[in-house]
Amino acid sequence: MFVSDFRKEFYEVVQSQRVLLFVASDVDALCACKILQALFQCDHVQYTLVPVSGWQELETAFLEHKEQFRYFILINCGANVDLLDILQPDEDTIFFVCDTHRPVNVINVYNNTQIKLLIKQDDDLEVPAYEDIFRDEEEDEEHSGNDSDGSEPSEKRTRLEEEIVEETMRRRQRREWEARRRDILFDYEQYEYHGTSSAMVMFELAWMLSKDLNDMLWWAIVGLTDQWVQDKITQMKYVTDVGVLQRHVSRHNHRNEDEENMLSVDCTRISFEYDLRLALYQHWSLHDSLCNTSYTAARFKLWSVHGQKRLQEFLADMGLPLKQVKQKFQAMDISLKENLREMIEESANKFGMKDMRVQTFSIHFGFKHKFLASDVVFATMSLMESPEKDGSGTDHFIQALDSLSRSNLDKLYHGLELAKKQLRATQQTIASCLCTNLVISQGPFLYCSLMEGTPDVMLFSRPASLSLLSKHLLKSFVCSTKNRRCKLLPLVMAAPLSVEHGTVTVVGIPPETDSSDRKNFFGRAFEKAAESTSSRMLHNHFDLSVIELKAEDRSKFLDALVSLLS
Repeated sequence: MFVSDFRKEFYEVVQSQRVLLFVASDVDALCACKILQALFQCDHVQYTLVPVSGWQELETAFLEHKEQFRYFILINCGANVDLLDILQPDEDTIFFVCDTHRPVNVINVYNNTQIKLLIKQDDDLEVPAYEDIFRDEEEDEEHSGNDSDGSEPSEKRTRLEEEIVEETMRRRQRREWEARRRDILFDYEQYEYHGTSSAMVMFELAWMLSKDLNDMLWWAIVGLTDQWVQDKITQMKYVTDVGVLQRHVSRHNHRNEDEENMLSVDCTRISFEYDLRLALYQHWSLHDSLCNTSYTAARFKLWSVHGQKRLQEFLADMGLPLKQVKQKFQAMDISLKENLREMIEESANKFGMKDMRVQTFSIHFGFKHKFLASDVVFATMSLMESPEKDGSGTDHFIQALDSLSRSNLDKLYHGLELAKKQLRATQQTIASCLCTNLVISQGPFLYCSLMEGTPDVMLFSRPASLSLLSKHLLKSFVCSTKNRRCKLLPLVMAAPLSVEHGTVTVVGIPPETDSSDRKNFFGRAFEKAAESTSSRMLHNHFDLSVIELKAEDRSKFLDALVSLLS
């Protein structure tokens, strides 16, 4: 059931209870969790936080805690499957689900007692009508009444014939209804996509409660930027949501410039920026950022000698000396930095890069620390998906969660260093895949497999890192190929997950031309391909287009996928 009044039907209900928070391992979920934690702290609400990276962890954690709690809050997990079927809870258990995954499962939508969906109604949800999906079984039974024995045999025969005709009609109608239901559900569930950021939904709750702070607003901004960085939403949706947050930024960070209302030097300030689309450039050198940002690397084709030449021409066109470009951005001449954005945008237009600048936000902690929202997304994601063996997944989750607080800037800076390694490894892997022709056309889709022993392969065993690599690889492939048909194809990518278990992670990415709707059809396709070939597949990730597969079943699974999509 959709919750219409978040304050009354959600917040005031959990305020007097001890609740359990299940939080998925993505940056938007972390930001939503931080906002909710801050609200709970204000109102002294007791809660337990459990990070979950997939369905198995969610089921295990629920079994472990279901006796102690009645109210469960799920952030970025649980909306797109039948929760009651998976978790089998007691009848008095209530789930509040704040999730960006779409489509929302119809049983969750029409369950009015146990499932409460914290989802914005203005998202284009297109949920089928109740009567098209559910049918009252009692209707069918009440027609079959008993005959009275006192009637003539001829009357009995006539009535029996009538009943047989009626029963036949009813059965035909039921078959037609079931066929229509299958079609409606197939159309509704065929594509997977994402709705409004959970962090934004939680920030709107804080705003309704008049408890919104600048920190909460920043987390909402980071949550939205995470969706944009990972290509989960369309450009149109991103710009619309930026507009919503921009009004809040003006409200929170507006001060008259007279002496009484001046902002203190060391306080937190958020500002709207029309900034460069270059990853981490303010914490790196401009040269490194240009080489390791997917947008510029793909358009310059930096994996080729010709691409490297074009980059040199680009820098020369801007009139920037190599010495300045290759040193840390903070150490560049102030005279160059002043007009840098305009210079880069002007030259980028000449080189066919029309979208070099993007609407975003930055945060200042006093004079010294300034971060763009995308910097924080890359840093937090790298901390969470870190391949370092020094801790469990929960430790990485807590570290990533801590890095979002301004009191832990050292963790954020550590995350930025990990993010640089990750971005470098991503571009090196893309270069080697393209130079050795690892991206091959399978007919209805492109396929690329990372082999065991490839440098940095362990960085890409985690779902978010592999998805980001796949999206960047597809962009680069589309820029490099001369085959027009290949430009329109989706990509399936596989990377080794566990050598001892013999498993691979497989991810499906929609075609680059479909950037207008960002809908992914691979979730259902993977399911059907695995079913038809009895491949040992595990749908453990909350994104249905990411699966775990036994390495020896890979070839028959791919054959089935080819015939299914042809």
